[in-house]
Amino acid sequence: MQTNDAATAPPPPPPASTPIIFEAIVKQHCVAATYNRGEVILAPHVIYTRHGELHIDAVTIERDGKPPKEVKLGTFKLVGLGAVRLTPRRFERNPLFASKDEKYQDGLLMAVEG
Repeated sequence: MQTNDAATAPPPPPPASTPIIFEAIVKQHCVAATYNRGEVILAPHVIYTRHGELHIDAVTIERDGKPPKEVKLGTFKLVGLGAVRLTPRRFERNPLFASKDEKYQDGLLMAVEG
């Protein structure tokens, strides 16, 4: 008898972009990626797990070549970002990022310092 019990299934492997995100956070470099069929430049501030999946919180620097109307920290599922690549563009830690936020406490993997 075979069961499809998700509780006993091994977790899926991390996306191939995971090491790129770690490097971007350490070096404070932006990443370029595709998201919802558009091109984005993101400043990733934190990578963490939630509900068994990898997420990043990042400031969107550009979407399809244009800056956003307002600066905000957005949450992205890592599997939803395609063709992730490191850029030479540096970023500073944004004051909107609160490293002590409760949502990071159980699954924090890495965050920008400062």
